[in-house]
Amino acid sequence: MRSIITLLLLLSATVFSYAQSDVKFGVKAGVNFATIGGEANHQLNQILEWTNGYVSTTGRTGMHVGGFVQLPISETVVIEPGLMYSTKGYTLKGDVDLKVLDLLGIGAKADLMSQYLDMPVLIKATLGNGFQIYAGPQISYLMNADLRTRASVLGVNLLNKKFDVTDQFNKIDAALTAGIGYEFRNGVAINAGYDYGLSRIDANKSVNARNQAVKIGMSLKF
Repeated sequence: MRSIITLLLLLSATVFSYAQSDVKFGVKAGVNFATIGGEANHQLNQILEWTNGYVSTTGRTGMHVGGFVQLPISETVVIEPGLMYSTKGYTLKGDVDLKVLDLLGIGAKADLMSQYLDMPVLIKATLGNGFQIYAGPQISYLMNADLRTRASVLGVNLLNKKFDVTDQFNKIDAALTAGIGYEFRNGVAINAGYDYGLSRIDANKSVNARNQAVKIGMSLKF
């Protein structure tokens, strides 16, 4: 929490120092295609003992929405701090290779949805004709993490529960983010980027599991 407060104070001071400059503000929103890199299965095995290790992970579709400030340092380069609400996580599915289970319609699934405040600080360059590239560090604060488990036989739900697993994960996450975009003359832009987690999300730091996400969205600059 202290790191977040310090970062916000620094960003506020930076924005204030540019008060007389051509500062631009904007909003953005889009879709996250998130997953967990590393040994994520072991993390969930400790929570979902009923899976007996027969699990596989897939990506989870989420969203991001928030705002940003653009601080020009040249005609074509800006520093862009931002603050966004972002959902991440991943999905685990039963992976028992028994045909009889398919015939009986037996299935199990677990969804981890983590809610973060993402605070990227990007360096964005306009290459010409509206095309842009950007990259920079990102600090995220975990607000909440829920694990929803489901199990069914012949279409009948036998298990449908949600667990608060926030304390299983680190509150602070660090990442590098980079991407490309295109900005139209009216200030509307489209972008696609990738977040690569640098820190372990496991609270005990015993599992090499890191957040990763592809982000596709739109923004509007005022």
